[in-house]
Formats: sequence, C-alpha cells, structure tokens
Amino acid sequence: MAEYVVSCCSTADLSKEWFARRNIQYLCFHFILGGKDYIDDLGETVSPKELYRRMLAGEDSKTTQLNVLEYEAAFEKHLKAGKDVLHITLSSGISGTYNSACAARDELAERYPDRKIYVVDSLAASSGYGLLMDKIADMRDAGVGIDELYQWVEENKKNLHHWFFSSDLTFFIKGGRVSKTAGFFGSIMGICPLLNVDYEGKLIPREKIRSKKKVIRRIVEKMEEHAEGGLDYSGKCFLSHSECPEDAEAVAQLVEEKFPKLNGKVEIYPIGAVIGSHTGPGTVALFFWGDKRIS
Repeated sequence: MAEYVVSCCSTADLSKEWFARRNIQYLCFHFILGGKDYIDDLGETVSPKELYRRMLAGEDSKTTQLNVLEYEAAFEKHLKAGKDVLHITLSSGISGTYNSACAARDELAERYPDRKIYVVDSLAASSGYGLLMDKIADMRDAGVGIDELYQWVEENKKNLHHWFFSSDLTFFIKGGRVSKTAGFFGSIMGICPLLNVDYEGKLIPREKIRSKKKVIRRIVEKMEEHAEGGLDYSGKCFLSHSECPEDAEAVAQLVEEKFPKLNGKVEIYPIGAVIGSHTGPGTVALFFWGDKRIS
C-alpha cells in the first residue's frame, strides 16, 4: 500500500500545534488587511486579536483563495516523493478553492499517472472543517487506506453540523449577508441571528433570536436536536469564536453539562483571518457530528 498525505487549508481554523500533532499538511490562504498582503499562517503574523482590532478601527480586510499553481506546487512535492494525496478543501459554498484544487489535480494526473490524487469538497468551514480533519486523521492513523478514506469522507461529510450566531452584525451587513435595514433594526432590538451551513455548504440564516443569552441556549438546543445519539452524543465537539471568549466559554459549559458522554472537553479555537474577515468579531460557532444535512 502506497503511503499517502492528508492535507487541507488554513481555513480549518486549528492551531499550528494541532496540525503538527495530527500530521496534517495545511495550505495557507491569503488576506489583505489595510492594503497589505498577508499569509493566513494561523495567527502567527497577525493574531486574531489584532485582526479584529484593526477591522473595528476601519481597516478593510479582504481574502484571496489559493490558486491552481499553488495547489500544483503543494501536491507535486508529495507526488515526487512517491506519495498519494488526499486533499480536503474549504466548502465550495463559500469559496472557489475547490475548483482550483481540482484543476491542479487534473494537470498533475497527466504527469503522475501512477499516483492517486483525491480532492474532496468538505462542505465545511472554520473549526467544523477542522473537526472533519480530526476524524480523517483518526481513521488514517487506524490504518484506513486512501481509497476507503476518500469514500468515507464523501459519504459522511454532510453529517457534520455547523451552527453559529453573531452578536455584532456590522460585518455581516458589510459583506451583504444581512441587509442594511435588517441589520439596523436587528442591532437596535438586540437580535442575534442563528445560522448554519446547509447541505450545499452555504451559510444560511435560520432564526432571529433576541438577546445573547437566548441564542446561547438555542444553539445548544440545535445540538440536542441534531447530534448523533441526542443527549447521549459521544463524539467530539469543536467550537470557534471571533474575539468573544466569554460567549464561547458559555456555550462550551452548557454543551458539557447537557452531553455527559462527550468525548473529552469542548475544544475551543479562534476563528482565523480568512473566515474572520467576513464575520468580524462577536461570532461563536458550534460543530458536532449528527444526522445528515438535507436542507
């Protein structure tokens, strides 16, 4: 059996230490902050705290996805070493990076006909994407081969749930995800929209909830409704946030109280520069395994 490499993008919003420990390769997106180009290097150059401080101060933050040549270079170094590649991309519902990875795969397949190159659209984002990578690492470490693992990911990726809310609508309005009118009245009335990632990997507003306290309860109720096994859920739970650690901790505490069979503590990570450039500060996202997303 040929050795293979598992890789993803920096937008899985995990730590450098996590990637090293799990032996997952990651490719860095890019972002532009205040007119200057940066690599999304998991917060080493621009920490999440600095990112959101500068965004709130009025600096524009834009993101650029990996291009075909970057994917080719990243994949080819492994192919040259005689290794196959399984790459999982950020959701095609929010980025075109899947198409770039597929174009690189097709180009390299002609040059390396004896190697396997699999590209999977995760239909996931942020640390939900990270939770998927965590499961993939577990299976690889258990001896699952690249073909079987590729099939498993394609068949099970929609069982990964993303639920999130924001207490600051500024950047959702700026990015067009919330209308100016809805955002204006929502801010006045203390509305915290509850959203999720649907079966196509797109961000969808689901409910408008008044007050942060209520939306924290509601997001955990969504986990009760959809988690594999309900309150007997025994999988892992990841959580990410954009510079609102107290809100993240409140959600984590409630999850740990509600789900006594949880596999370890809720793991909390900062939302990185790429996803954070669109959410701005004040977003909390909850990720877990559950029933299949069908809408």
